[in-house]
Amino acid sequence: MKLDPFYLIVDSAEWIERLVPLGVKLVQLRIKDRPEPVLREEIRRSKAACAAAACQLIINDYWKLAIDEGCDFIHLGQEDLAAADLAAIRRAGLKLGLSTHDPSELETALAAAPDYVALGPVWPTILKEMKWAPQGVERLADWRRRVGPMPLVAIGGITAERAPLVLENGANSAAVVTDITRNPDPEARTRQWLAATAPWRSVK
Repeated sequence: MKLDPFYLIVDSAEWIERLVPLGVKLVQLRIKDRPEPVLREEIRRSKAACAAAACQLIINDYWKLAIDEGCDFIHLGQEDLAAADLAAIRRAGLKLGLSTHDPSELETALAAAPDYVALGPVWPTILKEMKWAPQGVERLADWRRRVGPMPLVAIGGITAERAPLVLENGANSAAVVTDITRNPDPEARTRQWLAATAPWRSVK
């Protein structure tokens, strides 16, 4: 499986409808603590916007809703993985991405046979409080050796300027949240990300 080198993560269908048409090909919908009807509507809107733009949509956490709504890719954190029904996820044909922060979590993730693993935070992040220290790009090279041919996603503190660093050091994809959503001009920043990651997009 090949992931686009630019992995956008947003918290609403509105963001997806706004930014995906600019050329984004990989996006995660990560919404926390909303009522189920709201989540379903957000997933449906996101799915429609991604289908229109030939963009891969990944749903964070809500694997049951993802199955119900006919999605094809989910992402789980370690706590969510422990509570998830992997057999049901596989029966539904969903691809699976997993978060990792240290070697023991990587071992747990690999045992679940995911379609990609994510490592973070590479740099300090303002998105949420982390009990893990920044990993640095050196850890990416180590993770690359550990996961073999499996796609590796880097996340945490990545900017358009830093994206080439993680892609050069073993990551297949650079995930971004705040560098775009908190930018004064998210559309312009998205285009900068697309340009920064373009050299890796054409690599087969």
